[in-house]
Amino acid sequence: MVRVTRVEPGSIADELGILPGTELLAVNERPLEDFLDWEFLTAEDAFVVSARLPDGTAVEFDIERVDAEPMGVELAPPTVRRCANRCEFCFIEGLPKGLRKGLYIRDDDYRLSFAYGNFATLSNVKERDIARMLEYRLSPLYVSVHATPWEARKVLLNNPRVPNIIEQLTRLAEGGIQFHCQMVIVPGLNDGDVLEQSLTDLWDLGDAVLSVALVPVGVTQFSHLYTGKPMDAANAGALLNVVHQWEARAIDERDDRWVFGSDELYLLAGQELPDVEHYGEFSQIENGVGAVTALRARVRDGLAQLPRLDGRRIGVVTGTSMAPLMPDLLGQLRAATGAEFVLLPTENSLFGPTTTTAGLLVGADIRRALADRHDLDLALIPAECINDDGLFLDEESFVSVRESLPMPVYPSYDFIDALVPEGDAAVRSAA
Repeated sequence: MVRVTRVEPGSIADELGILPGTELLAVNERPLEDFLDWEFLTAEDAFVVSARLPDGTAVEFDIERVDAEPMGVELAPPTVRRCANRCEFCFIEGLPKGLRKGLYIRDDDYRLSFAYGNFATLSNVKERDIARMLEYRLSPLYVSVHATPWEARKVLLNNPRVPNIIEQLTRLAEGGIQFHCQMVIVPGLNDGDVLEQSLTDLWDLGDAVLSVALVPVGVTQFSHLYTGKPMDAANAGALLNVVHQWEARAIDERDDRWVFGSDELYLLAGQELPDVEHYGEFSQIENGVGAVTALRARVRDGLAQLPRLDGRRIGVVTGTSMAPLMPDLLGQLRAATGAEFVLLPTENSLFGPTTTTAGLLVGADIRRALADRHDLDLALIPAECINDDGLFLDEESFVSVRESLPMPVYPSYDFIDALVPEGDAAVRSAA
């Protein structure tokens, strides 16, 4: 059963009399389990929907539509499948106590992998799940492989019952499913020979594996399960050597780079980040692969849109890992606008100094960075550190933080979004 939460005015659903709260029970007599069933079973031009209206009335809608016109319903989110693993490097295991409950949900859901690009280990899928993936051709999937050797993967996921990932991927690949894979690398556990075997196994799956990303393990001061070695410059450099070797093979044999190191690996190793062409379609940018390069490109392409802001002082709050990369970007912005951009590298007070990502800064960090800066005309903060509800990870609201500071503050993904002149509030406040 699937429940409707909103109906688009003037849509097919609206015309039929489907209301918020309606329970969608079946399509062509096939019971609906979740949004996947609804999306795939209603993809035809004609079908019958069995439903129960909010007042309990059972109805059937015989639907015919033209040119795949949307039904016009929003559905209640499904119950998220929880992760059964206890990975040492799990971000959730590195959270402090006392945050909002939603932050502690360890999702491991193949449906969210297909729909939103969330990485899933596939360790909790059953036979019927595999059958669904194949029937609906859920491709591509985003898979947390971490290691293909079975025993190594059991250790990494801290789960002796984890299935053989290569057997799973092989079966899905034979059904036409493709994958973007990630491996979070823990020094001493899945680097070295384990990493080579893992890459070999994934390579042997042919074009089913679209890309592989190597991501360095990241821990916070609360990561109580972690017993591995820290990721340092030497380890990061060794991993990038592996990336470059496999990349050369992939380009030679498949005309595709195939394997990528995350931005953090390059930063840890002190190596220059690749250019835009290196990342192709940026298929794993949400995994930190090419994010800095994409930012540089957006800034470069947006400079011509910026207004003159001569004499203005603009604070830029960022995490400590991005701080060394900012002077070049801020120099370009300064030349284009005439404004002075003041870099404010900020340490994470919630997760500790080992968490250096700008997107994990919390409300308290923003207050600390800006509270005494009466010399600034406005300030930009990382938009990634605020969720859709306007909250930081420490549950401070952006509105309350902004109102407590002595200058206008604006979230920004790439500077251009906050400074372009088309009626933007940041530009108006700086003018």
